[in-house]
Amino acid sequence: MKNKTTMKKPERSKRAFTLIEVAAVIAVLLALIAVLFINIQGYLNGTYRAQCILTQSNIQKAVRSYASMNELAIGGTLASTTIIGAGLMIPVAPTCKAGGTPTYTGTVPAVGVAYMTCSLAAQASNPHAPSSIAGW
Repeated sequence: MKNKTTMKKPERSKRAFTLIEVAAVIAVLLALIAVLFINIQGYLNGTYRAQCILTQSNIQKAVRSYASMNELAIGGTLASTTIIGAGLMIPVAPTCKAGGTPTYTGTVPAVGVAYMTCSLAAQASNPHAPSSIAGW
């Protein structure tokens, strides 16, 4: 009979992760986070565009209301300071969160013509201009 008193090798724990497995998990998580940030930036750009267009629409409505109340004709002079400012129709000057600056025509516009435009309206990728202003 053989002697069974030989020393056994200590068994390795099967629960531990190798360094390569941990690195792979971290790489996958970083890739997912990068995709998330790219999607969030696209969402924010769309949100800023929508807010800017809504602001333009609200300014247009205020201009129409002011012109109607004060019997101003189309083409009549209407400075932005007449309707925008503390105690006026629009108490706070509009801003574009994407960094655009508003430009005002200074006259009561005809129907279908915008009174205010954003400097980012000419952007090809994310224009800050409504698709149609026919009813304005």
